Amino acid sequence: MKKMLPWLITILLAITLIAVAAFLLMDKIFPSNANPVTAAVEKVEAKKLSADEIVKLTSEIIDIKTNLADPDYIVMINFAFQLDTATAKTEFDKIKDIKIKPLIIKTLADTKPAELNGANGKDQLSSKLINLINKTLTEGKLTQIEVTSFILTTL
Repeated sequence: MKKMLPWLITILLAITLIAVAAFLLMDKIFPSNANPVTAAVEKVEAKKLSADEIVKLTSEIIDIKTNLADPDYIVMINFAFQLDTATAKTEFDKIKDIKIKPLIIKTLADTKPAELNGANGKDQLSSKLINLINKTLTEGKLTQIEVTSFILTTL
């Protein structure tokens, strides 16, 4: 029995280390699908609004032209922003040229051209912008962003 005791301790220690390593590596092997950008956007619900209400709550930023992360590409893009209240829209209109537009330009400057391909790429950009812009608004929330014009070209 005395000769088996070190073997038993070694085997139990090895099993414990394997279990701890498996627990720590579980997230790497089976990553969760919880993307913080999409999770935050799913929390924002768009109410059914009439056309007149949509016009009253929507603001536009047009003619944004900037380089992307790849300096050989330039993007020309227009956005329509739908907010939840009229006071949020008036606040948004006051700060859109001094706060919102630079935020959009910085976000686009960190974006690669391949990330903007297709509807999914534009949705990811919209999700990222919703999260960033909602942090700058003090009254109300931005509920939806639509890309109204998009041109991606090489220089």
